[in-house]
Amino acid sequence: MTSSTAIHSANAYGGASPFKSGPSLRDDQKTWKRLELNHRRNLEQDHTEKMDAASAAFDFATCKDEMWNPERHALLWGTPIWEQASAPQRVVLNQLYWLAYYSQIISAEIATIFYNQTSAAGLYAEEDFRLVCDTLDLESTQERAHINAFRRVSDAVEMRLFGRRIFSYAMRGPYDETMVHSDASAARRFWKKLQLRTWGLLSSGSSFIACQYFTVRGLRTLNGKLVQHQLSRYWANHPDKERAPIPSAISYYHFQDESYHFNTSMMVAQDVVKSLKPPTRFEKAVVNAAVDGCQRDHFHFSTAIAGIFWYDPSLYRPIYQVLTSPVFAMERGQALELMERSFCRESDGMRESAKVHATARESYVKFLDGMDFLSADNRTMKRMGRNSIDRHLVANQQAFRRFAHEVAP
Repeated sequence: MTSSTAIHSANAYGGASPFKSGPSLRDDQKTWKRLELNHRRNLEQDHTEKMDAASAAFDFATCKDEMWNPERHALLWGTPIWEQASAPQRVVLNQLYWLAYYSQIISAEIATIFYNQTSAAGLYAEEDFRLVCDTLDLESTQERAHINAFRRVSDAVEMRLFGRRIFSYAMRGPYDETMVHSDASAARRFWKKLQLRTWGLLSSGSSFIACQYFTVRGLRTLNGKLVQHQLSRYWANHPDKERAPIPSAISYYHFQDESYHFNTSMMVAQDVVKSLKPPTRFEKAVVNAAVDGCQRDHFHFSTAIAGIFWYDPSLYRPIYQVLTSPVFAMERGQALELMERSFCRESDGMRESAKVHATARESYVKFLDGMDFLSADNRTMKRMGRNSIDRHLVANQQAFRRFAHEVAP
């Protein structure tokens, strides 16, 4: 989109109506100008066309021998599996980090597209909120391009390496469990679907709940923003961008778009909400339940993939499939022995994942500072803070004994 088109779009909002039926976002000129600037710059720097071109040009054969991320951003980095892997196998583990990481992002962005729209429905009933709604429309369009690029790369790579899905999955709807590898039981997944459907209804009819979707969205993307900045640097610092692996370019384009999306989350959750009527007790309760749900989703940290809060035992089978595939060609006993050492004993990789988890929690607490409608347990991320390496090890060890029995010859 050209700069002139972007400026025209940004200036399309005109002045405030002379007939005021309630609070207006324009009354807060500081926030209005920040929203307008964020929207205009996202329009001007929209990476959708570059994302689409990159995904269309992707050919695994041209980049299969090179890492796509900084070396540490590899599946099982810092564990015995990583330490015994050959140089070509480490390249694959680095690429599989990309696949696993962005498979989780796909799930989150499918939900984001839907709840952007239900939130816009709730906010459009307020005076002068079109700017926020148009921003969400742009972001949803970008999310669809992101999903398409991630899926195209993931499907091609897994078909070439394994002939089946390992970390990717068939397309899903917005009511499915967002955390792809969690400890959720079938009953909990069913209950989560009901909660997500209810949130869609409530956010489309309550401006406050609509605004506070962006508190949840902000929390869920804040850690992602920290990780994705590091992933984006691989392409940004590559000495030959024309020949750099296309997935690394996709990481860069995605991070650039998501930087504006995070700005939106922060402004809507923390500033735009001040232009609304004070929340009711019911609205506060709904938002507190949503933030607590985010704490539950982000309770675990994963030894296998630092930066995503997956539940390690749910990854045992995918990792076993990778190790016994032609890429690693391990026998059952060797695979299980290395998995036990990697998941059930402390390692550099486990400590790194725990460190990322702690950093994320600290950043969440800062993000929620001043939101007095949240409970003290939510503002301090108390539930999330209960996890530890010792607790993580106990859970992994107990589950691994069961898993080893399941794959017994």
